[in-house]
Amino acid sequence: MAVADLLVIILDLILRHIPIVYYEEFLFIMLFRMCNVHAVLLYTATDCSVWFTVTFTFDRFVAISCQKLKCKYCTEKTAAVVLGTVTVLSCMKNIFWYFMMTGRYMLMNYPWFCVVTWVVKYSLVWAIIEFLHNLLTPAIAFVLILLLNIFTIRHILVTSKARVRFHGHNMKQNPRDTEMENRRKSIILLFLISGNFILLWAVLMLYLIWKRMHLLGYNDVHLPQFVQELGFMLQLLSCCTNTCIYVVTQTKFRRQFRNMVRHPFTLCCS
Repeated sequence: MAVADLLVIILDLILRHIPIVYYEEFLFIMLFRMCNVHAVLLYTATDCSVWFTVTFTFDRFVAISCQKLKCKYCTEKTAAVVLGTVTVLSCMKNIFWYFMMTGRYMLMNYPWFCVVTWVVKYSLVWAIIEFLHNLLTPAIAFVLILLLNIFTIRHILVTSKARVRFHGHNMKQNPRDTEMENRRKSIILLFLISGNFILLWAVLMLYLIWKRMHLLGYNDVHLPQFVQELGFMLQLLSCCTNTCIYVVTQTKFRRQFRNMVRHPFTLCCS
């Protein structure tokens, strides 16, 4: 997840803007199909970032709710196979961008950074491909994350009620239950992941649906340009926040981070 998020930052926030900022120095890229390759890599990295989050959510679901499957599924070998499969499928899914776009950068500050011909842009094939692309990422991904988190939370609540009934007398004498606190934190974490994902992708999804309807001739609703820019900004932010949420909520990470911060002062004092 962290590697995919870092690739999105490099490919989108850095490399995509270099030809725009340094226009004259990068005129030579007009002679090559650089933007096509760039588009494939960028959308592949974005898909990996989203679907790695889905696979990680499924891994947490199995680890918490499916104890029998946990020993077989939650292994390093399975993780490598799943991550490799997701990466290959993401590359295959986004290879069509190479053929749909021209090889020239738009060299303007637009989120769609490759020039697209009018024939392709208004074609039914482009509309279908764009619709399927947005359906898989992030619509289906969000539904899977939401369902997995709901099932995980349901399992946690059921087991927590059983634990309260079983340890009812002891909990009255000792109201602090570490296991119950950990389960409560897990529920908060799962809600954060689901809410964060849908909120940060919602603006871009709405704009892309409106844009496609506008190209097909439905002009009843007008959305200003800043909505598109806001949507892309939030979408890029979503490629970073899930990893941060998962990491920061881990007790071991916070403990090691505190040790790292304290270490220079400990050396100075010693």
